[in-house]
Order: sequence, then C-alpha cells, then structure tokens
Amino acid sequence: MRLLPVATEGELAREAADLVAQALRRRPDAALVCATGRTPLGAYAELARRRLDPGRARVFQLDGYLGVADDDPRSLYGWLDRALLAPLGIAPGQVVRLREDTPEPEAECARYEAAAAQAGGWDLAVLGLGPNGHLGFNEPPSPPDAPTRVVTLSPESLRSNRAYFPPAYPVPERAMTAGMRLILGARRILLLVSGERKRAILRRVLDGPPTPWLPASYLATHRDAWIIADRAALGPE
Repeated sequence: MRLLPVATEGELAREAADLVAQALRRRPDAALVCATGRTPLGAYAELARRRLDPGRARVFQLDGYLGVADDDPRSLYGWLDRALLAPLGIAPGQVVRLREDTPEPEAECARYEAAAAQAGGWDLAVLGLGPNGHLGFNEPPSPPDAPTRVVTLSPESLRSNRAYFPPAYPVPERAMTAGMRLILGARRILLLVSGERKRAILRRVLDGPPTPWLPASYLATHRDAWIIADRAALGPE
C-alpha cells in the first residue's frame, strides 16, 4: 500500500486523473470500477477536461441502493452518469450496472460477478473511504473474500449519505455492492480521501492491522494500492 500525500483537493483530483488516464493509455479496453460520492468528483471533472477517448473502456458501477429507479435523485447509476459517463462520452453499452430497481437482487449480483469474471477482473478500482472504513457498501464486518451481495446499511452510512439527497427522499436502508473479493482482485486500487471529517478513519486504515471490522484496512495486503489523501484528511505531520 502506497500513501501519496497532496496539499489540496485540486491536487488530489489531478493526481487521480493522471493514474486513471495512465491506465486507459496502457490498455484502451481497461475495466474500471468507479465510486460515487463527493471526493472522486474532482478527478472525474479533470478527466473530462482532458478529452480522453474512453471508447473501448468498460466501466462497472460500484454499488447501488435497492428499489431506486434510474430517474430517482438517489440513483447511484444516475450519479455516475452525470459525474463520469456522460462527460467522458462513455456509452451505456460500455457499462456493467447493478440495476437498483431489479426485482431479483440476488440474481443481479450473480450476473454482475459473472460479467467481472468475463472481463478478466478489473484493471483499476477508484474508491472513496466510508465513514466507518467501508469500501463500496462493504459494511463492517466484511471479510476479504466477501462476494457481490445485498447489504443492510450501517447507521454511520445512513447518516453520512443523508446529506446527498433532498429531505423528501429518505436514504434507502438496503443496497447492492461489489464485494471485497472483486475490489481486492483489481490490479490497481486508488483510494481517494479528502477533508478533515475523514481524518480519524484514515488514521485507523493507515495504522492497521487488516480486519473485517475495518474493510479498507485490507488495502495493506494489496500489491498495488494507492491512498491519495489531502492535507486536511492526513492532519498535522
């Protein structure tokens, strides 16, 4: 696990965009899994400004709330589309989704796992750090071999995600998430961390040891995991 400290959110966005662009140059048909949330937004905007050609890339949706339609403000696919897919010109046929309004979520998770296997695994995972150390919606405790599955969200995640949506829309309590097994199988992982609010949980991740009660701590076991964190998240030296 490699820590890349940066001064600001803007620098974080540029460094992350550099690494994503590098992956696409190295392999134009790269398989990527991309998180939603506030922290990756700057990196996605930076990628859009660079006018890359991702016409052969394959993008996997990391997670999604159960029972949410595409036109619902809470749809994480809708968020991903607005933040990354549409700005980069990534077509729907290049995207492997976790369809949030599926009537058969277990079958949807199995289909997703099969698609990841058919792609040969992921070349790059772009992730954010949850308030309790989750990756995707792999809530504690999540072992490193946890599969793609339906999960019940923790109180910490519900509180954190409340800020993303209009008051009239309650945060769904259940979701689907790519499993730790797929995430840790990615050939490179970027964990993007910004802001003072993430300082305490980031310190726990960096100090280890790996434990199911802190899923992000398993990045310490990965051969090519990068944590890009700004000064506010890292705190005083």
